[in-house]
Amino acid sequence: MARVLVTGATGFIAGHVILQLIAAGHEVRGTARSAASGPNLNAVLSKYAGKPVSIELVAANLDRDEGWAEAIFGMDFVLHVASPFPAGVPKDPDDLIRPARDGALRVLKAAKAAGVKRVVLTSSMAAIAYGWGDQRPALLTEEHWSNPDNLKDNTAYTRSKTIAERAAWDYVNGEGKGLELAVINPAAVLGPVMSGDLSASLELLTQPMSGKIPAVPRIGFGIVDVRDVASAHVAAMTVPEAAGERFLVSQPFMWFSEVVEILRAEFPAYQKKLPKGTLPDFLLKGMALFNPSLKLILPELGRERNISNEKARRVLGWQPHTAEEAILAGAHSLVDAGVV
Repeated sequence: MARVLVTGATGFIAGHVILQLIAAGHEVRGTARSAASGPNLNAVLSKYAGKPVSIELVAANLDRDEGWAEAIFGMDFVLHVASPFPAGVPKDPDDLIRPARDGALRVLKAAKAAGVKRVVLTSSMAAIAYGWGDQRPALLTEEHWSNPDNLKDNTAYTRSKTIAERAAWDYVNGEGKGLELAVINPAAVLGPVMSGDLSASLELLTQPMSGKIPAVPRIGFGIVDVRDVASAHVAAMTVPEAAGERFLVSQPFMWFSEVVEILRAEFPAYQKKLPKGTLPDFLLKGMALFNPSLKLILPELGRERNISNEKARRVLGWQPHTAEEAILAGAHSLVDAGVV
């Protein structure tokens, strides 16, 4: 049994990470902006797990030093899942970039000072697949890095993930040498929600199922089940060969039109709400002026970003759900939670 800190414990991915760690016999502590969210978090985890769950929650914020030494004290491992994810495009990109980068460094420095063995950082395929324009490789792997300086093929969010992960590797290869780091790079994270407090990635389901998109935009993405993102974190914490490595976790690229057809077949009651036909690019750009969530997908228009999950399967023994399973589990849970 290990003692593990999970940052951003109230988040979508973190909840599944926590439950898998507990199921594996580990002792878990979490961080959140406020320790007052502890009772609600434990209630949500307990309801989803079907049995009592109680973890300690420590207040620690990505943009402040306070709380991190206390949170990490006595821990063997840290899973740094916390990162800002916007509902729209911030006016100042640094509002996202600074807490993502500085927060990662705060956690790594506190982990190093506390004698933690390994940190597993939640990054994103955004740190691999963006800024290439139309010159991106046909198949992206962990050897590739996004170019955050190409603003036409980036959002503030995708830039923040690249800059934060680069800073993390620079730290452990320099000042923080001796601290092990492994990084998980998920694609669009779907799968079952535990409550109505939703991650921005679930807009890929809530927007079409709520009737907010009249027709299907020409976008697509890799999809990964949140339960598989969690299992990748747990494996990257314990597999010796994961130290010093990054891992793409996703199923193959899927067009949004394919996602909508999966929803249409499964949810006949939502036929009137689900988008029909193809949305011209110029209309999506116009709608994005009034729908902040849509601004985040403008760099996806007409672009395929194909990524490989071979390394995660080989090194971590990763065995994911299918994209269809992730879509349907997410959609059914959103219906059950009364979100759509």
